Amino acid sequence: MRRYETFIIIDPDLSDEERSPVFEKVKDLIQQEECLLIMLDEWGDRRLAYEIKKKSRGYYVRLDYCGTGKLVEEIERFSRIDDRVMKYMTVLLDKHADMELLKEEIAKAEIKESEPDQNKSDIELDAPDIPDINDSETAEDKTIKTTESE
Repeated sequence: MRRYETFIIIDPDLSDEERSPVFEKVKDLIQQEECLLIMLDEWGDRRLAYEIKKKSRGYYVRLDYCGTGKLVEEIERFSRIDDRVMKYMTVLLDKHADMELLKEEIAKAEIKESEPDQNKSDIELDAPDIPDINDSETAEDKTIKTTESE
């Protein structure tokens, strides 16, 4: 499997209800191909670098997934056909992604997110002892002291 990242810019004038079927369709495509959706990251409404379809803003979405070339072709075909999608771009992140390893990492991240936050007093940091700047002399201070004593 390969790991891909697809950016989709959706019409910003759409409501959440009109926008959600686009996400659902992409999720369905990924499930149909028996691939893995790692993350669907909605960046929200942002200014475009240049006008697209006479609009200066767009709703950005980033998809991170493992799949095949067939899946990428299908997502891009859907993006070309759907009028709600203004622009899209797919980037290959990893040619040899291990889907099982990614599933384990996702599971660990979900467990970590579900754990309650610990008190700061309970957390021990393994940071090295950093001397206070005011306590140590800088090279400039040493030079001044050397010239004064002469």
